[in-house]
Amino acid sequence: MRLGSAPEDFIWAVGIEDTFVPQTRRGHRALDEYELVGHYAHWREDLALARKVGARAIRWGVPWYRVQPAREVFDWSWTDQVIPYLVNELGIVPIVDLMHYGCPFWLEREFDNPDYPRAVAAYAAAFARRYRDLVHWYTPLNEPFINALMCGKRGEWPPYLSGDSGFVRVMLQLARGIIETVNALKQSAPGARMVHVEATGLRRILQDELRELALLEQHRGYLSYDLITGQITREHPLFQWLLEHGAGAQELEQLARGKIALDAIGLNFYPQWSTRQIHLDAQGRLKYRLVEKDGAGFSELLQDFYTRYQVPMIVTETSAFGANRLRARWLAASVAAIKNLRAGGVPIHGYTWFPLFTMYKWNYRRGRLPLERYRFDLGLFQLNTQEDGPRFLETPLVEQFVSYVNNPKEAVGDLRTR
Repeated sequence: MRLGSAPEDFIWAVGIEDTFVPQTRRGHRALDEYELVGHYAHWREDLALARKVGARAIRWGVPWYRVQPAREVFDWSWTDQVIPYLVNELGIVPIVDLMHYGCPFWLEREFDNPDYPRAVAAYAAAFARRYRDLVHWYTPLNEPFINALMCGKRGEWPPYLSGDSGFVRVMLQLARGIIETVNALKQSAPGARMVHVEATGLRRILQDELRELALLEQHRGYLSYDLITGQITREHPLFQWLLEHGAGAQELEQLARGKIALDAIGLNFYPQWSTRQIHLDAQGRLKYRLVEKDGAGFSELLQDFYTRYQVPMIVTETSAFGANRLRARWLAASVAAIKNLRAGGVPIHGYTWFPLFTMYKWNYRRGRLPLERYRFDLGLFQLNTQEDGPRFLETPLVEQFVSYVNNPKEAVGDLRTR
């Protein structure tokens, strides 16, 4: 798989939701999306759906906590079956999520453990040595911002830190882990390429006096990329904020000295949840609300990230929730936006409908209701809950997605080279 400019080079991809938060505590259930949807048992059938829609690539994650059950112990028995089947039998390129949130049980305090960066890099190196003939594309860590939000600021996932100081503490650890992981991968598999995937969003304001706050929040969305590429200097808009919330000037300088280059960035955007308006209510209190649920800012966001980082880009997650006609409208609109951007020279090399099939909402972890009450149908296929029939049912979006795959010139056009 290469990042070329011709329509035939465009990477049509899908992904399987692979959030792993296996740790439990009182009131919190384990959240392993593979377990909940039955992927561990039905992986052949599940992966075949990617072939059915003509996907060239798939975002697929490794459950670190299962493949490394103890610090010096690896169990590759499941991945030894899945990865060769995916590559050799289906002919699909895996973009492997090495870290999709969860840490293994033996790593006490998870991301807050000083040994986390070394531990995750050692796991990545072991994986790369084993599969370097089959896997060439990696995501070192999916969505650093969401990790830092859920594990640091909100305290909903381990290590259960809270506030902006918790956010900063986790984010710095994640950045160290990404840098060490990339270095380990490049050493263990010199041909490895990285797609650094981040959750993205836009901030709008209702009142002009909130402009500086919106700008600050927008820069937090860049933070993971800025940290790993050495852009957090004393002149950076977030430098003082980072110091105020626990970062040390020397550790920021150390991170900057260890900077890495970005092979490609992957942007995750969901039209109904990725754009928020900041406003003051009637009592003058700060409030947030979701706006532009049609994804109107999608093109603006992609252009913004390219202008800032000047590297190849892939849309690594997008989809929509609701009636099939609404979801089909977003599929058409988002692909059309990519075509327009490519015609203007913005190097978007791939598009990922995510997830490929039914997933379960994250609030299952803190809930008490039966699993089926947390079902979330964003995919091209929907889980069949009837006793008879196939495991998954096609939605009308399958035919639409396949039509784009089969007609890339019409769908996304040529990438204008500058």
